[in-house]
Order: sequence, then structure tokens, then C-alpha cells
Amino acid sequence: MLRRVLRWISGGVLLIVLLLVLGTVVPRPFFADDANGAKDREILLLSNPIHTDIALRVDDDLRLVFAELQEGGIAVNHPAAAYLVFGWGGRSFYIQTPTWADLKPMPVLRSFTLDSSVMHVDVTGDFPADLAGVKRLRISEAGYQRLVAGIRASFARNDDRIEVVSGAAYGLTDAFFEANGWFNAVAGCNTWSAAMLREAGMRTGWWTPLPPLLRWSIDLHN
Repeated sequence: MLRRVLRWISGGVLLIVLLLVLGTVVPRPFFADDANGAKDREILLLSNPIHTDIALRVDDDLRLVFAELQEGGIAVNHPAAAYLVFGWGGRSFYIQTPTWADLKPMPVLRSFTLDSSVMHVDVTGDFPADLAGVKRLRISEAGYQRLVAGIRASFARNDDRIEVVSGAAYGLTDAFFEANGWFNAVAGCNTWSAAMLREAGMRTGWWTPLPPLLRWSIDLHN
């Protein structure tokens, strides 16, 4: 009986490893799109061991597109604002786990089942060129506009207005907003980042649920 259980566990682990490898090395989309134009725009992929964000440099056009964030407490118009940072994730885990020290069993459990989603937005200054966890990516103007539209469409709306999650923030410069879609460990924050990067004209792995897999697939397929 014990041997059978161990075989099942070993088989399950091997299957997960195989899916992760295939999810990284199989490109999505399968064929590259060469019609995106000159890559004049730079965006940032920010990552820690479990989560990725996308950062866009603040300019007048971006301020106009996301002007409504100002009402939610995001200082889009602050003269020192250099980047808007966007991340999508599960409500329970994302809001209740600002640091590893805040890790609790119930949010972790919700992340492995099904949870509603939120958008986390922060406004920051510039990032040092050699800062760990920052990957600089070049995309076309057309890809950039699709990316901005994809991020904007990720916000849930009520009467065409975004909805801030009251009392939910990590600090003084960020806020959480209601988002579209459902979250779980299979389709989580990093698969959202991958989908946004594909909107921008980049190729990613077919399924990249962890930040290292997403970064490796970007290097592999672009």
C-alpha cells in the first residue's frame, strides 16, 4: 500500500515537472509576429519569488488614460511619479500577505481553490538600472497601446467607474481595485502578466505560473 502511494506521489510530481517544462519551452503564440514595428517603448517586468508586476513609465498620455486612479488614492499627477506598477491577483492572498511574515493558512488555501481577483496599483520613482528583480523589455508603440488597453480592461467597473477596495493597501502610495476574472494557483498573477506581455507583442511560454518560468520563457522565445 505504501509503495503504491509513493508511486502515485512520484508520478504526480513528475507530471507537474513535465507540465512546467513544456509550459515554458512551448511558445505562445507559436509563431512570432514580425509586424509590430520598431521597439521604441520600454516596459518593466518586476518579480519576486512568487509574483510579477508590470511597470509603465509615467508620461502625459499615461496620466490621461489612468486619470481615474487619482480618485482611488494613486498620485498619478505627482511630479515625482516615474512609474505606474500594475499587478493582478487573488483577493485573499494578495491583500492579506504584504510580506512573508504575514502569511496565513486561509489565504493560501483560497489561492489553491478559487478566489475573486483584485488589481494592485502603485506609483513609484525610478528604478536603479541594476536592481534585482527588474527585467527591462522593449516593445513597439502598437504593442504598448494594446498592453495599456489590456491592463485597463482588467479593472472591473460599476457604472463605468473603477472601484477601489476600501481600506486595502500596503503603504501610502498604493491601492487595490476590483478586477475582472477569477484567481487560482493554475491561472494566477504570473499567467496574467504573461497574457499582458502577449498583448504587447511578446512571446511567452504556454503556461508560466511562476516568475522564473515567465522570465526564462521571455528570454527563450524573444
